[in-house]
Amino acid sequence: MDDERLERARELAARLPDGFVLGTATSAFQIEGAVREGGRGESVWDAFTRVPGAIAGGANADVATDHYHRYADDVALLADLGADSYRFSLSWTRLQPEGRGGLAEEGAAFYDRLLDGLLAAGIQPFATLFHWDTPTALRGGWLDRDTASRFADLAYAVGERFGDRIPTWATLNEPATVTLEGYALGVHAPGATRLFGALPTAHHQLLGHGLATQALRASAPGTRVGLVNVHTPVSPASDSEADSAFAELFDVLHNRIFADPVLLGRYPDAPEGFEALLGALAVDPADLATIAQPIDFLGLNYYMPSRIAAGSGSASTPDGDAEAMRSLPFHLAPWPEYPTSGFGWPIAPEMLGTALDELAERYGEALPPLVITESGVSLPDRVRRLDDGSVEVPDDRRIDYVDAHLRAALDAVADETRPASSIDLRGFHVWSLLDNFEWAAGYTQRFGLVHVDFTTLERTTKRSFEWFREVCRSR
Repeated sequence: MDDERLERARELAARLPDGFVLGTATSAFQIEGAVREGGRGESVWDAFTRVPGAIAGGANADVATDHYHRYADDVALLADLGADSYRFSLSWTRLQPEGRGGLAEEGAAFYDRLLDGLLAAGIQPFATLFHWDTPTALRGGWLDRDTASRFADLAYAVGERFGDRIPTWATLNEPATVTLEGYALGVHAPGATRLFGALPTAHHQLLGHGLATQALRASAPGTRVGLVNVHTPVSPASDSEADSAFAELFDVLHNRIFADPVLLGRYPDAPEGFEALLGALAVDPADLATIAQPIDFLGLNYYMPSRIAAGSGSASTPDGDAEAMRSLPFHLAPWPEYPTSGFGWPIAPEMLGTALDELAERYGEALPPLVITESGVSLPDRVRRLDDGSVEVPDDRRIDYVDAHLRAALDAVADETRPASSIDLRGFHVWSLLDNFEWAAGYTQRFGLVHVDFTTLERTTKRSFEWFREVCRSR
């Protein structure tokens, strides 16, 4: 690592407030593998990987990074990194193969080992209950209201089992992505293309969040509980009335439907002219009261802004092309002014500050402490073998990405002229610790601070790992 980046790491570390949490994030389906061990049940993502053409290269997550067997090595990497926190998810199907009933002992024992290893290394476990691996045994998935109740049962059971060792819980990860990519556009599991007919899955996920929050507080009292969602600042592609109207609609669909009920106890009003599209969200006030359980933090995943243009034609979504997208009266427009990631996503760190401003403006005193639970970038990393026989993975662009995004967040909350200055920002987690199975992109996109050879499963730390280690250790 060059001296300039090393010095910037130390300068950035000096800016971090006392108690600010630095960590990394992963999810169970993307790293664990071992899909046929210990009685693990099938999830909708297992089934989706068998759909021809659904996953780049026809890949699956049967092995992934083999974290199930190599977790001790991965905990050692976290200890070497000096991270405060490790945000991981619990595999619903490993713990409840049928999506209901008692916890499967072999699956629970795996998480016992992981948690004990993290705590022995001085790393705070931060568990996500649901990161997209809905059991296929729950017919209908999140279209079925009963799934919310089954999710609450899971929450109570894992709170009883692990609540003495997990101080922080997130109920859901990115319910917006599950609804939009999984049930509306079919790019993600379960592959449904219901368009606006997918909106009941938003409500059922949020109801599951509320019920799970109650369950965790009953079975694991004293722990912190929150919700994680992905927020994208939305702009119209032009000043036209049509572009502005559809940008407002997209902001409601992607952002506000998933935050307003939790923080304000109500769904947002539909933009003028679109009332009929959101009619499925007229719900029982009792449900809204459950959804609006007070939370201890809000998790923000930020990757990119969205630009919306009126008219159909483009099938592009952030996670791949979707023919269903052509049926919509709007589309995602490009951001030619920004560089792009390996995924083609615009790299716009200043828009993270915009996201924070928007949250502060919309929710004011209703906004709880905030944690950036994911921020990271996919790049076409390669292992370089040096003349002395050693290896390195030069990923300076990832260093610059994480540096710029963490600075943008700190700048936004420190600037007293900005709305974000009212935010209590508690931490920042890099996505991801490891290169992994990247959903519909298979193994074609690398987000990790650690390179994984998907043939040998060998781990090699990247320059970004060394840089983030310097930030963690220089505080």
